[in-house]
Amino acid sequence: MKWTYDWLKDYLKTDADASRVADTLTRTGLEVEELIEPVAPIAAKIIECTAHENSDHLHVLKVDDGSGNLRQVVCGAPNVRIGMISALARPGCIIEGHEIQSGKLRGVLSDGMMCSGRELGINEDHSGIIELPEDTIVGSPVINTEIVFDAGITPNRPDYLAVRGIARDLAACGLGEYIAPKDEILPAIKGARKVNIETDKCLVYQFCEIHDIKVAPSSSTVKSRLAAIGINPKNAPIDATNYICYDMAQPMHCFDADEIKGDITVRNAKNGEKFTDLFGSEHELSDADIVIADEKGILALAGVVGGARGMTTDSTKNIILESAYFNPVSVRKTSKRIGVSTDSSYRYERGIDPTISGVALSKAAKIIMDACGGKIVGTCIGGEIPKETRAIKYSPDLFKKKTGIDMDESRQREILEKLGFNVSEKKDVWSVVPTSARVDVVLPENIVSELIRVYGYENISKVAEHKVSDAAKHTDYYMGIKKELATRGLNEAKSFGFGNSKIESLLSDKPSVKIANPIISTMDTARNNLLGSLLEFVAENEKRGYPDLNIFELGTVFDGDMPEQQHTQICIIRSGNTSPKHWQGRNRIYDIYDVKADLIALMHGQEFSVSAENSPRWAHTFRYGAIMQGNKKIAEFGELHPSIAHTMKIKTPVMVAIIEDVENLPKAKKSKELVISDFQPITRDFAFIVDSDFPAEKLTSSAVSADSRIKGAVVFDSFDMGDGKKSVAFTITIIPTENMSDEDLLKIQNAVIENVEKKCNAKIRDK
Repeated sequence: MKWTYDWLKDYLKTDADASRVADTLTRTGLEVEELIEPVAPIAAKIIECTAHENSDHLHVLKVDDGSGNLRQVVCGAPNVRIGMISALARPGCIIEGHEIQSGKLRGVLSDGMMCSGRELGINEDHSGIIELPEDTIVGSPVINTEIVFDAGITPNRPDYLAVRGIARDLAACGLGEYIAPKDEILPAIKGARKVNIETDKCLVYQFCEIHDIKVAPSSSTVKSRLAAIGINPKNAPIDATNYICYDMAQPMHCFDADEIKGDITVRNAKNGEKFTDLFGSEHELSDADIVIADEKGILALAGVVGGARGMTTDSTKNIILESAYFNPVSVRKTSKRIGVSTDSSYRYERGIDPTISGVALSKAAKIIMDACGGKIVGTCIGGEIPKETRAIKYSPDLFKKKTGIDMDESRQREILEKLGFNVSEKKDVWSVVPTSARVDVVLPENIVSELIRVYGYENISKVAEHKVSDAAKHTDYYMGIKKELATRGLNEAKSFGFGNSKIESLLSDKPSVKIANPIISTMDTARNNLLGSLLEFVAENEKRGYPDLNIFELGTVFDGDMPEQQHTQICIIRSGNTSPKHWQGRNRIYDIYDVKADLIALMHGQEFSVSAENSPRWAHTFRYGAIMQGNKKIAEFGELHPSIAHTMKIKTPVMVAIIEDVENLPKAKKSKELVISDFQPITRDFAFIVDSDFPAEKLTSSAVSADSRIKGAVVFDSFDMGDGKKSVAFTITIIPTENMSDEDLLKIQNAVIENVEKKCNAKIRDK
């Protein structure tokens, strides 16, 4: 966005210089990338004038520009002569939107350009270079140049695309007084045409028809401002639409009324309909595009670009001037699809003030008629100018809660009102209605943001009480887990927060959280697991000859599309071989016990059981286990199901461990002082008959829970007995706390038998 300093002063009464204005804007959110102070054309005296040896009309001049050295300039004006004082544009000067540079003309160096009155914007004489009075001081500026601001606009601040919007912001920041424009709208005049709106993508469309104009150049003010910001002035009708686009951020278009047949219709294009824009490029449209049309066909692509038919030329006598509001999303999609971006589409895409189409129409019509004459023969409006319906409930206490700064309510109100917001108070809650140009303000937090940036970030106290947030605590905890996994030889992987719905449906029954507008087709969900991305990593690495992986990821997965419908998951993958081939030792293929060991390490010594029931879709049916504490599943591990491996083109065996929710993981307890018993451990063997599909892990865990002095149980034998039964034998280890008699040991043995038979539907084997 570019604008001139004198243009800004149309809406801002201030004594601040341009540098201070730029600093204030950058401090409050509008980064001024460049402050351009143009090189001014100066008075220069022609000392020598000779004919150009390679041209019949050019002259080679030696001019005195006041620097003490003569400057060589090639000039084609017929009125040049020795002793004449004229205007010299040195390299760096901007003349009619073009920067003057040193270069050769017909093989002769020209270090500048002599200017006509029209090129300087002083008058319309272009018959030769301007002749200045004899008493003009050589080297003095001929015209006042305009300081130009060039700023980068963030997508959330479309109001900054209007000079008046920038002025209002500066006034709120205390840099002057906002000069409210005296906005008017045109009176209703019934004409021969009307407008028909046949799409819901256009809220309002207004036009006025002006007859009997004589196309002429714009005023010097309009021309000089447009030229300064890099827009080449053409004529008053075209310049007026460009000027209003920057002055008010309302895109407009001007049609030749004699080329338009019948009424104007705003509609959706037809699939395959052709349109030629004013640059001569042809486009094939779809029914998602909005067009402006008459009885003969399309006149313009709404909000993007005008058409070749109906464009204004120097011979135009009657014009139709339009001003409208089009849907931002629709304009953006059309602009991107056809590859055409204009000042108009740039503004519509970000969301213009929906209420100013009538005011803009009136101001543009005045600019045109002041320069070209003419008479308004008809005005028309289709649709309806939308009314402001936002009323944000805001409590002044919220500012301190969010920023830690205690700002008086009166100061808050003052800033908001200077920004153009309407504030009404009801008890302790305010109703804040933003100015219609601030389409980005919709939440109470947006109001806090406005207040703090105007108040000044540099005024925030540098001394603050520091409290460790819950997020920071989580970060430290997660980092500890990552370090534990890293010490086990695992490398951390990072993937996007998106998932592939096709892969997710392979891995589980968990519903996918669909994304309305995915960045690519294979990332169409907010991921509901980490396994999908890691398996893609495995497939890609294997394809490139690196099948042996040890990776993990700790990240957020999504359960729904609402706030807080998410949790943190850990996924571990070991694939291929444990190590490369080497003569010093054999390697082996990873198995499920490797990833089980990773999970056990994260259990921090707490007791658990293993269940092989209800294997998930991603796991091999007979190579799966779940880490349990009571009925609570802490984690699960297993080998990737062959069908999924085949679908994802993975040939390497893949072992997987998943901790569904990190919050369920037992926290590491502070280590207690190790106490070594004075008594020798005692072992006892047991054998039980159970169903052949009953997990041995449940037998041993039931045995250990029978008495606190039992510290472990290990299976040493198992065999099939037929008839759906099996025998499982294990050893328990007892650590006595005092001298134990045979009777004491018998009580423990009986407790183990009773506990296992009761909990596991087992029977002690007699022999």
